[in-house]
Amino acid sequence: MGKVAVGVNLEFVRHADKPFEWGVRKAAELGYQYVEPMVHWGRELLSEAGYFHSVSMLDDPLRVRRAAEKAGVKLSGLSAHTPLTKPEIGTEYLKQAVRFAAECGAPVVNTDEGPKQPWTTEEEDWLLMRYVLHEAAAVAEPRGILIGLEPHQQYSRRPAGLDRMCRLVRSPAIGVNFDTGNSYLAGEDPYRWLARVLPRLVHLHAKDISIQQSKSERGKVTGTPVGCACGDGVIDWQRVVALCRRARRDIVLSVECGTIEQAARSIDHLRPLAARRGR
Repeated sequence: MGKVAVGVNLEFVRHADKPFEWGVRKAAELGYQYVEPMVHWGRELLSEAGYFHSVSMLDDPLRVRRAAEKAGVKLSGLSAHTPLTKPEIGTEYLKQAVRFAAECGAPVVNTDEGPKQPWTTEEEDWLLMRYVLHEAAAVAEPRGILIGLEPHQQYSRRPAGLDRMCRLVRSPAIGVNFDTGNSYLAGEDPYRWLARVLPRLVHLHAKDISIQQSKSERGKVTGTPVGCACGDGVIDWQRVVALCRRARRDIVLSVECGTIEQAARSIDHLRPLAARRGR
């Protein structure tokens, strides 16, 4: 049985107008064991000015490692979402994210297929995704980095589609970053789907969905950037934790919420559940 720990995606400080290091320290102050930084390519004005938490992959990866070590937290992975259906972007972006992760100490790089182009056929999209994932897996395997494919867009919104994405390339580097909120909003049973992907599970986005959002969007969207505080919405977290303990590897529940206050409530709800022994 795998161990379950609680972390947080740094999206929780997106509205705080603070830099990456501040977000890491805040996560530690709230009691999180792990953080999931977001990375980007090139240079971004707000990040460079210290008003946003995302880190450029042109920066020294040791910046990320040192910030985590100084705050006393670990890295659960990198949020490196890039459109797999756009090889002119996704290929080099994902390869660079893998190399960045290897040097900063993040074991998983999370991504999804991205929005569909209006002029490509579905079969063309599958070929494009296979190309990107093959190139990325070739970089990830020798470095021991895992690629977490997330249910978030048009193909991965259904269990069969996510399964097909995972089978595009036969590589031990390719796994699943399951998202509880996205799967629920897509109209699926998140617990049944999570049980289905347990053999491939490498990371989990702990995203809760409010009753209001559930009523207005369930079955109409494929996902959402962030959710409400864990424990305030529709997701049964005791059930999620029990399922994650059956995974083949240790799993971090990386909370995806939109405010510091929600992050505080989330860890208060999740930490006792993760600390319990057994099922």
